[in-house]
Amino acid sequence: MTTSHTRPRPTSNLPVIANFDSAHLTIGAGVAIFHLATSRVVVCYHSKEKYWFLPKGRRDAGEDSVTGAEREGFEESGYRNRLLPIPLRHRQPQAHNSDAAVSSFAKEPIWTQLMPLTRSTQYMLFWYIAETLPPEIEQSLSEKSNQANGAYMAPPSYPETMTLAERIDLDKMLAPVRHENTGVNEEEALFESHLLSIDEAQRKLSGTIMADVVRSGWEQIQTRMELEQNSRPS
Repeated sequence: MTTSHTRPRPTSNLPVIANFDSAHLTIGAGVAIFHLATSRVVVCYHSKEKYWFLPKGRRDAGEDSVTGAEREGFEESGYRNRLLPIPLRHRQPQAHNSDAAVSSFAKEPIWTQLMPLTRSTQYMLFWYIAETLPPEIEQSLSEKSNQANGAYMAPPSYPETMTLAERIDLDKMLAPVRHENTGVNEEEALFESHLLSIDEAQRKLSGTIMADVVRSGWEQIQTRMELEQNSRPS
């Protein structure tokens, strides 16, 4: 029997040449939001159309893709989140003449999709790996949001020097908070969200690139944990 672990991995398409002006291109971002302490991931369900998906959407004008991914993840799933640096291979250069130490981990898209949005417009979608927030940050952002009439509050970045084991300790055995009514339109009001095991999430998303976003993201998280464990003084 074919399982989520034995299905062939999707492969990248060959490079293409295409040109789109601003009136014919939409840029979006999505996230696989992992709860590290329980090895689960957030998956959404369309209660009317009856399909499973990862939260995603168009970034706002003037918004960077990272912030857009985190915001869309929150609006569609109800879970506050932040991108998680992972040891993935990528082709982006390090900043020139930067004094910052070169990190082994990055917050680059793990997959990028190009899809037609209409007959004349193109959709470019970046998929990122994220995590639910520690309880203290969750509470702080919720309080700030309440004081600002429900406005979205971007989370602080994942600390560069924090290991995943240290991060998991911050959860103190508490489940992540799921906020109600975070959708911004009637369509998003139909979305449900669920914390699923990695295997179950892959089954629900089978046949889509989102299944590999979950699988590859979790593998990179496991690799980071191993690297950090091996680097600890004996």
